[in-house]
Amino acid sequence: MRAADALVRSLTAHGVQRVYCVPGESYLTLLDALHGSGIEVIVCRHEGGAGFMAVAEAKLTGRPTVCAVSRGPGATNAAIAVHVAEQDAVPVIFLVGQVSREERGRGAFQEVDYTQFFGAMAKGVWEPADGAKLVEVMARAFRLAAEGQPGPVVISLLEDMLGDVVDEVAALVFPVARAHYSLDDLTRLQAMIDRAERPLVIAGAALRGAKGAAALQRFAEGQRIPVACSWKNQDVFDNASALYAGHLGFGNPPAHRKILAEADLIIAVGTRLGDIGSLNYTLPRAGEPDQPVIHIYGDGKPIGKVSRTELGLVADPVAVLQALGQDARVVSSAREAWISRLSSFIAEFRAFTPVNPTDGVDFGTVVAALARHAPATAVITTDAGNMSSWVHRHWTMTPANTLLGAIAGAMGFGVPSAVAAAIVQPERTAICFVGDGGVLMTGQEIATAMQYGAAPKIVLSDNGIYGTIRTHQEREFPGRVSGTMLTNPDFTQWGESFGLRVFRLEMGGDVEAMVQAFLAEKGPALLHVRSSRQALSAFGQLKTA
Repeated sequence: MRAADALVRSLTAHGVQRVYCVPGESYLTLLDALHGSGIEVIVCRHEGGAGFMAVAEAKLTGRPTVCAVSRGPGATNAAIAVHVAEQDAVPVIFLVGQVSREERGRGAFQEVDYTQFFGAMAKGVWEPADGAKLVEVMARAFRLAAEGQPGPVVISLLEDMLGDVVDEVAALVFPVARAHYSLDDLTRLQAMIDRAERPLVIAGAALRGAKGAAALQRFAEGQRIPVACSWKNQDVFDNASALYAGHLGFGNPPAHRKILAEADLIIAVGTRLGDIGSLNYTLPRAGEPDQPVIHIYGDGKPIGKVSRTELGLVADPVAVLQALGQDARVVSSAREAWISRLSSFIAEFRAFTPVNPTDGVDFGTVVAALARHAPATAVITTDAGNMSSWVHRHWTMTPANTLLGAIAGAMGFGVPSAVAAAIVQPERTAICFVGDGGVLMTGQEIATAMQYGAAPKIVLSDNGIYGTIRTHQEREFPGRVSGTMLTNPDFTQWGESFGLRVFRLEMGGDVEAMVQAFLAEKGPALLHVRSSRQALSAFGQLKTA
């Protein structure tokens, strides 16, 4: 058999159902091996979109996914997704075409040294020169991508190596090693919780999925501890719960930060405690925190990296919560008062009030209406930008939802992630929130949705500016607009050209009726919102000099 056939056998053995790709001559042999294999080949329109789709599926399912791109330009276009997979701790295998063995090292057409190019982003970069080694490399790649802190792995496929004739051997699957905890660890952890009057859980992406969400809910309710969700991970806990302490990200007002800072114990579970999820290293504070910190994560790398950790457990966060959440415990009146204060603040903070701008639709009213009428199991995808702030502040998410957003803040993630969600889980409604900047970066992947019969719902905020950058610009250089204005096409015609059913919402239009009609559309649809620049964010209006 060919090395490429062995590679496809490995993909099948690892449960891969589809490969997202942009085809290239450097891996034609692999494309041929995929033909008739049972693995679906999703042909995308840009390598960045293909990579984003693979990231989205990995977030959605918790399993390693695969993106295949050609050498040189294909690889460099896909680099944005490699970076997102690293920043978001998502297991994705990137199969990247390479020149032939004879050409390697000569600076040949489209040659790139991937070890140097991807080395700082990927968990591993391999370039097997012998097709007989490919089965082993694939097993190592899948194990590494999923183990500890998940992340991307890049395999460079020398063009002629894929055609090597190799022995017909069974695919290898290496088990993923799991760190564990001891009874003494649990006893110490529980004692720290029992001593605390104002404990706070910071819950992260490692708790995604039904098992993690159930363990977190049972732990929080049994121990009576409020839960704050880390950046882009609101869906791991019921936002309607009295124990919900909010979403940690951009825009948290001083009052929210102040009350959270009163915590006398922080239990970080399933999060790396990065800069955004820790409110720029203030919760907990960098160096010596203002309260003891318990950090539970499947990899020791982030534990104690920035803030001193009183108790660090390199363990499966779900297993630890399951072990501690068996029975309800008697807690103090001080603990209940802390819960009540947080709950009262969150309820008031999350209440939506329209601002009635004079230059376009208040996008917040659109988000609020969608939150009221969307299916309870909707997959919500967000692009980078202010339009997602209403989603984070006002959408009452539960673990029945899935929130797909790039922690890395990459523009262009929204549409491809919605397309992937609609392909992978077509029984659910995938709703994408995207701005006019991000939609013209990767919006062409709507063509991919049409090709594979997927039906994402795209909600587009069209206000003619790079809004987030404009906000920073007005703060730093008021009245000096430079580089943030956009000239857009007619997005209604643009959407219709793909075959989307387009709903256009202008200022003064019936938001409620339009949203209901949009959601009721059976096929793929675009809600084109001519949105306000004034009402730019859920956390404030754009003020110009």
